Amino acid sequence: MSQHIGHLLTSGKRTDITFEVDEEMFPAHKVVLAARSPVFRAQLFGPMKDKNMKCIKIEDMEAPVFKALLHFMYWDELPNIEELTGLNTTWVSTLMAQHLLAAADRYALERLKLLSELKLCEDVAINTVANTLALAEQHHCHQLKTVCLKFVASPENLKAVMQTEGFDYLQQSCPSLLTELLEYVAKVGDHAVPPCLYSNEVLDGGDANGRRVKPRL
Repeated sequence: MSQHIGHLLTSGKRTDITFEVDEEMFPAHKVVLAARSPVFRAQLFGPMKDKNMKCIKIEDMEAPVFKALLHFMYWDELPNIEELTGLNTTWVSTLMAQHLLAAADRYALERLKLLSELKLCEDVAINTVANTLALAEQHHCHQLKTVCLKFVASPENLKAVMQTEGFDYLQQSCPSLLTELLEYVAKVGDHAVPPCLYSNEVLDGGDANGRRVKPRL
């Protein structure tokens, strides 16, 4: 069944709605999107719908991410990231999974959210774990949050993670997580821990709810 639906997307036939994302256009079928996502269902067929609406502009999302989102909704599987982006690195794969997790939560696609969470659990790394941890907190991914906290709290990882830009973002966007992180560090055992997990900006009363755009693909 998913193959037949997927071919609708690749053929481009009988599309009745177009999405504009980062100046790229993506034709689609209202009935397919409504069947997969309650958010799209409300937007396309709810009481507030515009019968003459032919194009929807999507904000705060990159074109490759929306393309991957459409692929999942039609094919019920994650796309090949190398084919989608032209790149084959773990960093790109992790970055796409981060964006897809946020997109899945935005459009209430629970299976996509779960698949993205599992992918991120498998690919935890020094240079991406802090951003992933913040994402897990913001989108209520408890399994992913636990995996990230344990990874960061380990003696061989903590200092290196604290030196990443992602850790600065973590302090600003989810300061309460630092308390949980300290608890995990304490569970690991006695080892050399940097004297303070908080940046001067946060301690001096800086904006603890600051936002930063995720790295672009």
